[in-house]
Amino acid sequence: MNNIDLLQKARETMKHAYSKYSNFQVGAALLTKDGRVYTGCNIENSSYGAAICAERVAFVKAISEGARDFQALALTSSNGKDVYPCGICRQFMSEFGLDLKIIVEDNDTYKEHVLKDLLPAAFTSF
Repeated sequence: MNNIDLLQKARETMKHAYSKYSNFQVGAALLTKDGRVYTGCNIENSSYGAAICAERVAFVKAISEGARDFQALALTSSNGKDVYPCGICRQFMSEFGLDLKIIVEDNDTYKEHVLKDLLPAAFTSF
C-alpha cells in the first residue's frame, strides 16, 4: 500500500472521531508488515486524561488482534495541516520499534518521517 492510499484510509476514519470538546478530528491508518491496515480516530472525554488519540486507537486495535510488526502510520487532521503524534503516542509506538515510518498529511501533500527522529531519546528496553 502506498502513502496516498494509507492517508486516504486515515481520512475516511477521521470522520468517525468523537471530538466534541476540541472540534479537532484526527484519523490514523496503521500498516503492518504483512499488509493489513488498522484504523483509528481520536475519542475525547470530558475528563481529558481519559481521551485517546487516533494513533493509539489504531495500535490497540491491531495489537488486540495479534499484530506486532508495523511498517507505517499515516495521520491526517480536520484542519488539513500536518499533525504529529503527541509524546504519549510516540512513546507508546516506540514499544514496537523505532523504525516505524510516520506519514503526515500537509494540505495536498505529505511529509514522511521515522519515529526514532521524532523521539530521539525514547525509553526502551531494547
